[in-house]
Amino acid sequence: MTDAPSSAGDRRSRILGGGGGAGRNVAVALVSTAVVFTALGLLVVNSSGWEEVRQKFLNGEEFRTWFPDVLSAFWLDVKIFCVAEVVILAFALGIAVLRSLPGPVFFPIRALAIVYTDIFRGVPTILVVYILGFGVPGLQLSGVSTDPVIWGTVALVLVYSAYVAEVYRAGIESVHPSQEAAARSLGLSRWQALRFVILPQAVRRVVPPLLNDFIGLQKDTALVALIGPVEAFRQADIGANADFNYTPYFCAAVLFVAVTVPLARFTDWLIARDRRRQQGGRAA
Repeated sequence: MTDAPSSAGDRRSRILGGGGGAGRNVAVALVSTAVVFTALGLLVVNSSGWEEVRQKFLNGEEFRTWFPDVLSAFWLDVKIFCVAEVVILAFALGIAVLRSLPGPVFFPIRALAIVYTDIFRGVPTILVVYILGFGVPGLQLSGVSTDPVIWGTVALVLVYSAYVAEVYRAGIESVHPSQEAAARSLGLSRWQALRFVILPQAVRRVVPPLLNDFIGLQKDTALVALIGPVEAFRQADIGANADFNYTPYFCAAVLFVAVTVPLARFTDWLIARDRRRQQGGRAA
């Protein structure tokens, strides 16, 4: 009788950890990966146009020449991303809360929030960047900045706030109504229940999808270059036009990948941790 739990635990460990064949599975995965990537590499390198493509896109001398300039310009992308992310987190949460207000008296506010999210999720980001980046400065309004960096950032905030607001709203609606009922029974007002009970749970649940949206935001900062600012993409474009070589674009791509890939892996880790936590809660 005492051996049964131990046997069950050993069997579970073998299933989760791969058992005695875990090392073999890792070795097979490594070998198969090496074979696939080697085959793809040989296919590309032995193609008839490889040498010309290598000179045009992967020129080592061009990379060393333009990478410092592209890196310097990339800091503008990072600044735009950091500012926009903070504003989006707060603004989108406000929109989600307004859209979640109950009762007929708040219908006009809910309608405005719905119209906002529908419009800015429906219009391509590049069009919003163009409209604000060229349209607002063209009005020549007194006291209003004409800096394209500002209006490009505003365009990204407006577009991504519409997407993030929907993520927040999904998190709010995922909290069971009994949570609010319990909070109200303890004497909390509706706003207090929302602030102290519902929103903390909702925000915690939507962190992974929020990070996915911000991965897209980091890439879309390059769209600001279309209205004038010299960020990584614009600097790469300058380099490509100066030397008639596309390697500067590769420099910019490397920088964006260096930021987005770690963020993507961090998102995967959060999702896996949340899944393990839920499975552990169900098991308990």
